[in-house]
This record gives sequence, C-alpha cells and structure tokens, in this order.
Amino acid sequence: MTSTMRHGDYIATIELDEELGLFVGNVINLTSPVMFYGASVDDLAREFATSIEAYLEVCQERGIKPEKPFSGRLNIRVSPELHRTLARIAAAHGKSLNAYALLLLRSAIEHAESQIAPRQRQKTEARDTVDA
Repeated sequence: MTSTMRHGDYIATIELDEELGLFVGNVINLTSPVMFYGASVDDLAREFATSIEAYLEVCQERGIKPEKPFSGRLNIRVSPELHRTLARIAAAHGKSLNAYALLLLRSAIEHAESQIAPRQRQKTEARDTVDA
C-alpha cells in the first residue's frame, strides 16, 4: 500500500520496506531523486523536511537553481479542431474534457512504459552477451 505525505509544495509517496523495517519516502514531484526513511509518521515528517532542506542547500552550494515541484497542472496548446474533437468524444463517454484527457494520458503512459521495458531488457541482454 502506498500513501502520500506533503511538505510545503513537495509530495512524497510512502511505502513500507519490510527488509529494513522502515517506511521509505520518495519525493515524486521533482526529477531529482530525494528519498528519506523513518520508523514512524513523526520520523518521516522530520526526515522529509530535513531531506528537502538538504536538497535546497546542495543546490545553493553548487550554484544550481532548485527545481520547482511539479504542480499537477499541465497546459497543452492544441488546434481548435483537436480541442473540439476531444470535447465531443469526452462528452460521448460521459466525462469532462479534463477527465477524458487524463484517461488518454494514463493509457499513453502505460503503452509507452510497456514499450520501454522490453527495449531495456534487450539492451541488458545484448550487453550481457558482449560481456560473456
């Protein structure tokens, strides 16, 4: 089971790592990897805040502008024809345009990820064959 936790604008998924006997947090609205661990909700909240502070400090030390967390809002420019077609099809499915667009995006992501995994396996298998 996955839960979420917030710290300011940052959002993390929380999962139990049974091997470690700890909860693991992973910030999901940054592309930079930010993870933290805790044995309790209080530990997680404290470590989440500490990890974000550390991320911001590292960015400052390196002269890197910190990423802004993804907001969950995505504005896409499309042609009026595509907009009209999407709205018509969404209505035919009894969905709002936003809900239908989300459905399409999720479906496209699932398809894309299913295509990526076999390619990565093929690269690994090819590399293993060369290394053998």
